[in-house]
Amino acid sequence: MKPIRNSAKAVIVQEGQLLLIRLKDQYGDAFVFPGGGQEKGEELKDAVARECLEEIGQAVDVGELLHIREYIGANHEFAKWDADIHQVEFYFACSLINPKASVFEGSNPDDHQVAVEWVSLEALKDIRLYPKTIGELLVNKGESRIYLGDLN
Repeated sequence: MKPIRNSAKAVIVQEGQLLLIRLKDQYGDAFVFPGGGQEKGEELKDAVARECLEEIGQAVDVGELLHIREYIGANHEFAKWDADIHQVEFYFACSLINPKASVFEGSNPDDHQVAVEWVSLEALKDIRLYPKTIGELLVNKGESRIYLGDLN
């Protein structure tokens, strides 16, 4: 079994839209939050800032911690190939240093990454977003939970 991995994610909302990474897999398009694995000796806030540069090609101001989500692969739809994955994800409110940025080309994009896109909060229910629950919390704004547990 692999060790538990920490991952830092950016929640970037601007003018009613959420900045997401579009991936292409065998099921079609999927969307995920920018971010990725924390490196040894790196603070989570530094990890999310570095990952944003790598994946979206933009510097961000890292704000407050919004959510903590666990992903235990054996419990989810991708268990066939993710069964040995256990990841703890930390979602931070972030803002673009250059809010008028229109080019999003990272230096080290994710595997299967095909684009970086703004998606309206209202359209989140219509796309394959991982984790879906965080999109729902952003839209509903009424519920404020930090620790979300193992969910999709």
